[in-house]
Amino acid sequence: MKYNTKYVGLDVSKEKIAVAVAEEGRSKPRYIGMIDYTVGAIDKIMKKLGESAELQVCYEAGAVGYGLYRLLTHLDIPCEVIAPSLIPQKPGDKVKTDKRDALNLATLYRAGELTPIFVPTEDDEALRDLVRGREDVKEDEKRAKHRVNHFLLRNGRKEPEGVRKWSVRYWEWLHTLTFKRLTSRSIFQEYVQQLRESQQRLKRLEKIIKEEAENGVHAPMIQKLMSLRGVALITATSLVAEVGSFERFQKASQFMAYTGLVPMESSSGYIRKQGNITRTGNRHVRRLLIEAAWSYRYSPAVKGELAKRQKGQPANVTTISWNAQQRLHKKYFRLMQRGKESGKVITAIGRELAGFIWAIANEPTNEFT
Repeated sequence: MKYNTKYVGLDVSKEKIAVAVAEEGRSKPRYIGMIDYTVGAIDKIMKKLGESAELQVCYEAGAVGYGLYRLLTHLDIPCEVIAPSLIPQKPGDKVKTDKRDALNLATLYRAGELTPIFVPTEDDEALRDLVRGREDVKEDEKRAKHRVNHFLLRNGRKEPEGVRKWSVRYWEWLHTLTFKRLTSRSIFQEYVQQLRESQQRLKRLEKIIKEEAENGVHAPMIQKLMSLRGVALITATSLVAEVGSFERFQKASQFMAYTGLVPMESSSGYIRKQGNITRTGNRHVRRLLIEAAWSYRYSPAVKGELAKRQKGQPANVTTISWNAQQRLHKKYFRLMQRGKESGKVITAIGRELAGFIWAIANEPTNEFT
């Protein structure tokens, strides 16, 4: 049986969904109306629009997540989640409503002008929530430390000479502090307690992350990535959680572009101009790569924790890891000797590190040159 494809645009909010349909051809899209964001209402409207084989559904990625995608997929209705930042916009179009957004999605989807994103599996999403939850707690810990520091500064208290902040001796010094006023003592104790609670939460989450890295669904991939210098437990787990599937990148250069660490380009004819990095894609992955890149300023070596992490890994994985150390260390000093800014040098190292991560994740047979 031959079907005429119907392109369905959904503008999804917390409680309501605006529905529009564009038929094949050049006819104007139709606005169907607003429905409740419930399983029953969604199932009913989809059956009203036609057979699942003739429907193509899309909606923008956002706070509502991927529940609607999974529901439609379960109903055997093809669905794609669209990258909001890549939706074409008409210059001067200042009117935005749910109806117009749904009609616009249906029209552009029919024209093939929309870019879908990768939808993680439920396991991927759960791991992503875990590592991002740890990031949130880490930020809470940082803020709590700042509050303690600022309070001590306002009250003229400075740590003893030779005591490093947040070391064991520093904590011992904090416990010896006394204040004349009850109010000052109370707020200082609250600040310190808040910091301790954040640190305890951090330890609990890191314990769960360690269990996932050893026994979870993603354990083999996490352990492979941990064979790289600068990519320990938290970084490896976060990379796997954020990327989801490395197989969706056919080449290392595609993964580099996904990280947003490649330079912008404006070229015409014989003139080629490159600017700052694009900063597109996943900002969490970009930050992880930049942090890991600093490790390559040290001379290549396999010892200590890195040697432990590489134990039991296949030879091709450890070979790629060693090649990464050799290449990136040399590149770091070559660029530094040419007078490049350290930030730009580390960005370049992070970009190439992304290539080695892709190589290990996909276990290629070729070697980097």
